[in-house]
Amino acid sequence: MYDGEPNQGMRCIIDIVKGFGTELNYKIFDVRGKAEIPEIRDFDLFISTGGPGNPLEGDNNWDLKFFDFLDQIWIWNQNDPIKKHILFICHSFQMACKHFGLGEISKRKSTSFGVMTIHKSPDGMEDPLFEGLDNPFWAVDSRDYQVLKPHKKKFKLLGAKIIALEKIRNHVEYERALMAIRFSDEMVGTQFHPEADPVSFLAHLKKHEVREKIIELKGKAKFRSMLEDLVDENKVYKTNETLIPNFLRQSIAKIVADKEGALI
Repeated sequence: MYDGEPNQGMRCIIDIVKGFGTELNYKIFDVRGKAEIPEIRDFDLFISTGGPGNPLEGDNNWDLKFFDFLDQIWIWNQNDPIKKHILFICHSFQMACKHFGLGEISKRKSTSFGVMTIHKSPDGMEDPLFEGLDNPFWAVDSRDYQVLKPHKKKFKLLGAKIIALEKIRNHVEYERALMAIRFSDEMVGTQFHPEADPVSFLAHLKKHEVREKIIELKGKAKFRSMLEDLVDENKVYKTNETLIPNFLRQSIAKIVADKEGALI
């Protein structure tokens, strides 16, 4: 979903996947740049990345193919005993929320960027995706858009659950964004970046234009605070080594159980 823009996110995801050794084989698809969509039957699980730009816009080609891909996974999981699992990250999460009609997507008053606290909802306290993470936990947030105003009837219809919310901001009247949703047992997504690690984020902050923009928007104290958060092993690093590995490990266990059950 990166649309050809340089990024650290793909490296982070690949590093996490490679941490599972020979247990996982993977292939990368350029959805936005080349309209490449995986054949569902050829893979057991998927990670759909973040990316730049407006999640409400597409070219009526790759975006329609992506939405059809989501429908295919949903239908597959309603009919096949061996389920397909997918994790949505940021841009993909926003697009999935749009497609399934779970909330309102709008442009933020200002960019959310930095190391933020993510708060589990009551359902999130029990969700296996967050197993091993505190409440709140810390993650990298980088977005110009947000998902707000949950459509409760659609949540009930799909059986979806809000599992995390934006940090509490008592000094402003803005509604808290939906930071993670369990779309179904097999489909889950986050509006933050669980793949981000301190190395990738520090590399981003070292860019002169990024550093100056943060200082202009947030001040030098906030910039220094970001750097301190990055070296705290209980913040970004803990989320990086916990959340996506949880998704992969738990999905693999369910897939193995499904396949064994199908042989009985």
